[in-house]
Amino acid sequence: MTNTDTADAAGTAAQVAALAAAGSQLVRITVNNDEAAAAVPEIATRLADLGVVVPLVGDFHYNGHLLLAKYPACAQTLAKYRINPGNVGGKRRDEHFRTIVQIAVECGKPVRIGVNWGSLDQDLLTEMMDENAAAGSPRTAKDVYIEAMLASALRSAEMAEAVGLRHDQILISAKVSHVPDLVEVYGRLAARCDYPLHLGPTEAGMGMKGQVASAAALAILLAQGIGDTIRVSLTPKPDGDRSEEVLVAQQILQSLGLRSFAPQVTACPGCGRTTSTFFQHMAQDIQTYLREQMPLWKTTRPGVETMNVAVMGCVVNGPGESKHANLGISLPGTFEDPKAPVYMDGKLLTTLKGDRIVQEFLVILEDYVARTYPSGALTGA
Repeated sequence: MTNTDTADAAGTAAQVAALAAAGSQLVRITVNNDEAAAAVPEIATRLADLGVVVPLVGDFHYNGHLLLAKYPACAQTLAKYRINPGNVGGKRRDEHFRTIVQIAVECGKPVRIGVNWGSLDQDLLTEMMDENAAAGSPRTAKDVYIEAMLASALRSAEMAEAVGLRHDQILISAKVSHVPDLVEVYGRLAARCDYPLHLGPTEAGMGMKGQVASAAALAILLAQGIGDTIRVSLTPKPDGDRSEEVLVAQQILQSLGLRSFAPQVTACPGCGRTTSTFFQHMAQDIQTYLREQMPLWKTTRPGVETMNVAVMGCVVNGPGESKHANLGISLPGTFEDPKAPVYMDGKLLTTLKGDRIVQEFLVILEDYVARTYPSGALTGA
């Protein structure tokens, strides 16, 4: 999701383009006022001029029913609408929700019903809390809260279908920020409906905390077969790179074997047998090289994203890991002979020595990519 002022069409288009270049397959933008809604068609035009093709999802809170009705070009340009049923409009919530859905029906757009525990429908929550308090065996407050989230999402989906939105045009998300709660919410949700589910802890946090929390939650759910789209919600550093979210999401999917986005580098953590930092620098150099090549390889070397490269620091696991990789090198650890055997598809290819091991290995890597993932495969030549 972008964090620019959507009314700044040039700035928003630039950030959307950067996210798409990083690999995002959907980009959500806030549509929060007249200026933002009016800017959406211009953003799409700027992206088209840049040759960027990525669906734009409009994020609506409080006044989406007004903006979509007032700016039909915005409604038509967006590929999908995200509606939060908890803040779609006070006492006339259902009426405003229906208005947005009706516009979606007229424009042929899908809708994500996005419930968030930080902005849950308070009338519904109060009603369910009162019912629980009057019950003979009341449930915990957290359990009622979770049930209120599910009720809000599923009731809204039923309402959307009643208005005319097709069943297959509805997606649901029910986001919380604590990992165990998120797993519980989506486990219950998946058992009660067959709508596509959008996953991700909301407000996951900054840096390592946000990355680990996102990976922990998403890995559990995706491994259970739950989830159709994902987002990693990280708080960026001031002026930080928003595309970090995309890279983390990709790595989660690739680590689980669900999708492939870029060649992976397997490298050992190091120990007392690898007191030299050479293998660490080499692993970093090779990983950087692979990432820098991917924008080109993505279009010219189909299949290269599935490649695995091993850079190992000593003889203990080095040869074995190298044999499991498409291409692997086992560097000499402390007190080992100063030589580095290179394995290709499980077989010993050569042994490198001297001061140019990295450069020589990169030549081998480039040759392997050229022979294994020929550019002609993209066009059928």
